[in-house]
Amino acid sequence: MRILFINSWYPNRILKQNGDFIQRHAEAVALKHQVTAIHVKSDKNSKEIIEINEENKNGLRTLIAYVKETNNPIIKSYRFLKAYFLLVKKAGDFELIHVNVLFPVGMIAYWLKKTKNIPYIISEHHSIYRSPFNKKIGFLQKFISKKIAKKASFIAPVSDNLSNAMQKLGLKGNYIKIPNVVDTKRFTPSTKKNEKFTILHVSSMVKIKNIDGILSVVKKIESSIPNFHFQMIGGNAEDFLAKANKLGISAKNITFKNQVSHQKIVDYFKRADVFILFSETENTPCVILESFSCGTPVITTNVGGIAENFPKDFGILIEKNDEKALEEAILKVYNGFKKASSDTMHNYINNHFSEDYICDAFTRLYKIATKN
Repeated sequence: MRILFINSWYPNRILKQNGDFIQRHAEAVALKHQVTAIHVKSDKNSKEIIEINEENKNGLRTLIAYVKETNNPIIKSYRFLKAYFLLVKKAGDFELIHVNVLFPVGMIAYWLKKTKNIPYIISEHHSIYRSPFNKKIGFLQKFISKKIAKKASFIAPVSDNLSNAMQKLGLKGNYIKIPNVVDTKRFTPSTKKNEKFTILHVSSMVKIKNIDGILSVVKKIESSIPNFHFQMIGGNAEDFLAKANKLGISAKNITFKNQVSHQKIVDYFKRADVFILFSETENTPCVILESFSCGTPVITTNVGGIAENFPKDFGILIEKNDEKALEEAILKVYNGFKKASSDTMHNYINNHFSEDYICDAFTRLYKIATKN
């Protein structure tokens, strides 16, 4: 089947890991379908008003339009709209549209449904639908989003928690959960571990990830764990170096890396003793699933949709902002937390989040949507 992935978020030359989980969904679907993914991004360095780049990789065709940056909101909206329609034309014929993150690109799918009767489904990843973040959604955005949701053949949030939040906000539709995908052929258990007890954190490092809280706990455990190393990877990790120094965290106990490619990050998961996440909100984080797939236990806050896919012997759930609980959980793992076997953890992920499983789940929706 010919599928058009139209994406509000997507990796690009400005933000290389922006919505990389959407790209992995597209690559999974491309195992059995002909997929073209499109995205538009502002670029202050673009020499053209609209510059279109095309790439074919991992069985996936990607078209990204870079739009010359402007501070004029009307001109920006016009350029984005024009760019998306240029991409849709360049994509060629397709039988179904797969929207990723409903607003704003769902408007393009809605228009194509109205004018060309092309069905669309929606995958949703955005935490904005949950309280208190949903207060940021204005009247016009909510009105448009309701229209888009109603016309979709299916809405596939990555968690039931997100599905409930969207429906409480009045976005009515045909909901079915399809979670994030894991490359279970690469994210596999390993017996090789680092010499020091290694704590790993991988994220975008934005405010809701509560990096300050993590660093405060790292300082506290220095006196309890004599031989440990904390690895912080992603986003603007190095920007937190000053915070670590201010707290007095020993430089030998902590490493900051701004970016590590998804191809290379697997080695960090395999060699870590525990992965931690201390977020204020989440959906179904890929990093937790990838850690499980490597047989590495996880300590995380019980927020959003995390508990939906968190077997009790795979790690420890704690309340958000509870630094004492995070400290105690790390010490519990250090002192011999009895987790499930690495093979059990990997098999769980392979059975529920592998590329084949996710591809089949979307394929079922595609077939129903195109028949109707």
